[in-house]
Amino acid sequence: MKNFGAFLVIIATASRLVAQPIVSESKFLDVDHLKVHYTNYGKGDTALFFVHGWSCDETVWSEQAPALAEKIRVITIDLPGHGQSEKPKTIEYTMDLYARAIDAVLSDATVKSVILVGHSNGTPVIRRYYRKFPAKVKALVIVEGPLRPFVNKDNMERFIGPFRSDGYVQAMGEFVDAVTKPINDGALRDKIKALMLKTPQHVAVSEFEATVDPDLWKEDKIDIPVLMILAKQPVWTTEYEQFVRGLIPKLDYQVWENVSHFLMMEKPREFNAALTVFLQQSQLLQIARK
Repeated sequence: MKNFGAFLVIIATASRLVAQPIVSESKFLDVDHLKVHYTNYGKGDTALFFVHGWSCDETVWSEQAPALAEKIRVITIDLPGHGQSEKPKTIEYTMDLYARAIDAVLSDATVKSVILVGHSNGTPVIRRYYRKFPAKVKALVIVEGPLRPFVNKDNMERFIGPFRSDGYVQAMGEFVDAVTKPINDGALRDKIKALMLKTPQHVAVSEFEATVDPDLWKEDKIDIPVLMILAKQPVWTTEYEQFVRGLIPKLDYQVWENVSHFLMMEKPREFNAALTVFLQQSQLLQIARK
């Protein structure tokens, strides 16, 4: 065994060549005297930042964050009122509050530029952030989210009324059942339903009421690369595609068949691959590695 020392050197060298898994860091910070939670994966001046939708939390991105962190720094957030973040009844859960929370997280994590990914109602959130801090945003990824309102002041009460009542749990449960009906995996449907029912009633109602703000839906140009992935359904019409193409010159517009509103949870490998291709084609991975 006189070569045993050399053998140990070879093993040690080989172990350094094997990619080490990215360790996640759970963190909290103060935003407007409110404790906000986020999770960081990796290091770098540029981050891929995931924003969940209405009544969800950062766990909807559990199949994206660790996988994509092998290519680029990743951050996921529990927006105020959701997940591990605080949920006081004394505030309004607006897109401006959410944008401030995102910016506070980026500052806390010393991130200089960001690629924002928004699911569902996370879309007006990331667009709000882009309007407020355009120099920091390298690209947007819109996942099953609108760039114009589906509910306005005239029909808001018809939609939100059942969610204000004592029958909130039943109303939310029925809403989630309808949204997740296309999902074949019963366990995934149950997971999404349990997740959305955890969000307090006052948060869900306040956030949805905030979406009537007309400033959220201004038809100003988005002058950075945008990936838009939608599930094939009647609301995403040919006219809607023309509308968004008019707003976004650098648009990768994709409509996927046989998926639901939570397509990134149903088809995580396909979603991660599509996002990686977009980052490569937009030369964003090269920026992140500098």
